[in-house]
Amino acid sequence: MKTVSFRLIAAVGASSVLSACSILMPPTQVSADIAPAWQAPLPHQGAVGALSQWWQQQGDPLLVELIEAAQGVNPSVAQALARIEAARASRVAAGAALLPQVSASVGASRGVSQPAVPVATSLQGGLQAAWELDLVGANRAVNKAALAQLEGTQAQWHDARVSVAAEVAQVYYSLSTCKQLLDLARKDAASRQETARLSEVSAKAGFTAPGVAAMARASAAEGSSRVTQQAALCELDTKALVALTALPEQDLKQKVALAPAVPAQTAPILIASVPAQTLAQRPDVFAAERDVVVASAQVGSAKAQRYPRLTLNGSVGALRYSSMGTETNLDTWSFGPLALSLPLFDGGQRKANVVAAEASYTQAVAIYRAKVRQAVREVEEALVNLQSTDARRLDSEVSTLGYAESLAATQARYGQGLASLVELEDARRLALASQSAQLALALERKRAWVALYRALGGGFEPATVQSAAASNS
Repeated sequence: MKTVSFRLIAAVGASSVLSACSILMPPTQVSADIAPAWQAPLPHQGAVGALSQWWQQQGDPLLVELIEAAQGVNPSVAQALARIEAARASRVAAGAALLPQVSASVGASRGVSQPAVPVATSLQGGLQAAWELDLVGANRAVNKAALAQLEGTQAQWHDARVSVAAEVAQVYYSLSTCKQLLDLARKDAASRQETARLSEVSAKAGFTAPGVAAMARASAAEGSSRVTQQAALCELDTKALVALTALPEQDLKQKVALAPAVPAQTAPILIASVPAQTLAQRPDVFAAERDVVVASAQVGSAKAQRYPRLTLNGSVGALRYSSMGTETNLDTWSFGPLALSLPLFDGGQRKANVVAAEASYTQAVAIYRAKVRQAVREVEEALVNLQSTDARRLDSEVSTLGYAESLAATQARYGQGLASLVELEDARRLALASQSAQLALALERKRAWVALYRALGGGFEPATVQSAAASNS
């Protein structure tokens, strides 16, 4: 009869668990309006590899080294790792609530309990077990929320690493471009100094007016000032890299000095034409989706508190009593009580908890949909910037080449006395501006690639996270 009763209880509990969660919890998957295709053109040219190894494909080992160093010391990454450990512990605790709780006790005593009674020794031990059958799935909802929370924290850790990598790359590319601009400024300053020297010689010989020589000296001073300003900007980028990577500044400067003067072209990225497939690779979108699952489970747990709770207890005990050479064994066992508790009145506390959980669920859904819209925007913006920089590249090259030829011709004419210093300065200014603009355009394109890498999730794989969380549970 006891066996039949236990099987009946287990069957009722299992069927309740399977149906209660779907009844009590709101949907764990919500829709988000996503366009069927990207509006901006996709960069599909070139050989493409996995985003997780994208930095290695750049052909710049220093960049990879700096990214790894920054990820190792970044506080956001460390905090994300700590949150994973906390979520994993919560997952274990939530899973334990679904299993019977067993405890043991052992005791021994010796003495006289009553007058005129001989000294007696007693030894006792016992096992106590308790199990909540989870009729309406309250504990199952908490367990599901803990698993979703673990998956979300793992996605946030990946998102933190991607953000750090993107930030390091942005500063590194900025420093590389700054060094090229510094070399350009130094060459321009040297040319201006030479023009000023020749103008001074010509003015002393009476072939050039003093005002022309003064203009040449002013131009040389301007070029020297630009070199100083550009060098300061490079120092600021260097110090930013030091702060990000925690490398000694002198070591970092030495590594940067040994790096190629002109970095290799950024490796292209192939992205899916369907936005929904692309957004599935975003760790922040995945984490926001897991937050919806957590909020849904919390609603189910709060609603379950308003329903009956069924608990089953049992114990096994052994007592050995010894006095005056006589031993007595007293073993006990019990199955039960099988207790059913039903909340009747709590002043509206449980109902208020349900309302609060539902409000949190609504907020989680809104945040998830906003994350999706923001992800679409970031990908579209990166694609637009890539298309724009690619379209301007040829015009920039033609402009730079033309102004460089014009400057060379004007310098030759100035040396022959056929062009004025004003013409030379105009040609020099235009050539310098075009060369600077070309370098700035190259930097803008690299930053657009990095932004696209960041917008695509940096090689995040949701299936890997879910399988890892399941195995850890």
